Amino acid sequence: MTDLTMTVEHTINAPQKAVFDAWLDPKMLKRFMTPGPNMTVPHAETNPKVGGSFAITMKSGDTEIPHHSEYKEITPHDRLVFTWYGPSPAEDSTVTLTFKPVATGTLITLRHDRFVSEESRDNHKIGWTSILASLEPVAA
Repeated sequence: MTDLTMTVEHTINAPQKAVFDAWLDPKMLKRFMTPGPNMTVPHAETNPKVGGSFAITMKSGDTEIPHHSEYKEITPHDRLVFTWYGPSPAEDSTVTLTFKPVATGTLITLRHDRFVSEESRDNHKIGWTSILASLEPVAA
């Protein structure tokens, strides 16, 4: 286990509330939680409360990639913290999202803590960058 972390920032041309709410809505998650080209999300469910969980299944071709998480903090419309477990889980892996209004919309800062390897961290950085870019047309 390592203490590797990564941070990605992206400005979305949409109001802070819309961008924040997209992360709690399973219909919205299905539309933007795509970390790579030609990926889909056939399944998403949420129970958006502290201690509640959410689960998504990403799909690439015939390969399904399940993920599950627990909400640790929900501060509308400023901050969201959840665990993150997938095919190569790191114990206590956490994602923290902050949402800040800016002149052009909402600045999202995503920090993902605890990876099993540098390769896992680097792959997640690519995936989270794609997910944040996919969120823009969904939240707008």
